[in-house]
Amino acid sequence: MIIGIESSCDESAMALFDPGKGLRGEWVHSQILKHQAYGGIVPDLASREHLDNFPPLLKEVLAAHRPVAGDLIAVTTGPGLAGCLALGMAVGHALSLASKLPLVGVNHLRGHAFSPFIQLHEKDPDGFSGQFRDCLPHLGLIVSGGNTILFRIDLNGNLEVLANTVDDAAGEALDKGAKLLGMPYPGGPLIEKQAANGNSKAYSFPRAFPQADVPRFSFSGLKTSLRYQLEKMSDADLEAGMADLCASYQAAVVDALQRKTRQFLEAGEFRSLGLSGGVANNQDLREAIQKVGNQQKLPVLIADPAHTGDNAAMIAFAAFADRAGCQEEPSTFDPSWELA
Repeated sequence: MIIGIESSCDESAMALFDPGKGLRGEWVHSQILKHQAYGGIVPDLASREHLDNFPPLLKEVLAAHRPVAGDLIAVTTGPGLAGCLALGMAVGHALSLASKLPLVGVNHLRGHAFSPFIQLHEKDPDGFSGQFRDCLPHLGLIVSGGNTILFRIDLNGNLEVLANTVDDAAGEALDKGAKLLGMPYPGGPLIEKQAANGNSKAYSFPRAFPQADVPRFSFSGLKTSLRYQLEKMSDADLEAGMADLCASYQAAVVDALQRKTRQFLEAGEFRSLGLSGGVANNQDLREAIQKVGNQQKLPVLIADPAHTGDNAAMIAFAAFADRAGCQEEPSTFDPSWELA
């Protein structure tokens, strides 16, 4: 059994993963309501909440499973907020010392990278290794509040970053756009809700780096374009055009992600396509990436909604599926740890 611990930002989470059977349990304590009043994540508050939340979560885990010889403990050691990572590391080391079980450090982004394969394992734990190999080389897209990354997993399981954002991440652009529109944090899901009733072609917003030979994402110009558009609108215009604004703004984000994914898929040799990260919950994005995969006649693996955000299940699973990418007996953490 692998015990997963995640505390990179504002979610305190633990999970139990059995390589022979799949996920045995997941426990998450969200802090969203605590941070909404501040319009975003407050690092010191998040750290204090982890300090309060992990003891009861640990009791839940130990009630469901008493650690035994052969078990493994996996904890997020970056990237993330320093104070939050420190709290998770403290829990991991304490549990490791008390249970005499080995501890490994997992890169949070690698957890996202492998999270679409959790469902594949759940369907057939015994046959997972063969099915995983059949998916390689794999093109994956991580879309979250802090990261927008296209990456490749080669035949040997090695990860290579193909394209990254040069400024705002896609999720950050959605949240900042929502703030400009007067919506509370987190605003991305609220933009999606409004967009469902809007015309995505009502307003024209820019798509950065549309060229096939530019391996980058950029969303800061999109946010600026929205601000300029709002400066030209009265309060009445904004109220009347809110749904169309949200639909057009969201479409610009989704189109940029879909276009760059298609460019890399067409330029390389891949046997599967994946989508993960918090913004992977956006239905328009899920459908857009599914469409790209269908056009190339490739299987599309999209992380389950429960495993798109900060969760311990993907950390425990990564310790199983990506053991070579883990830190053995980690003694420190890295708030800026990159994917590869």
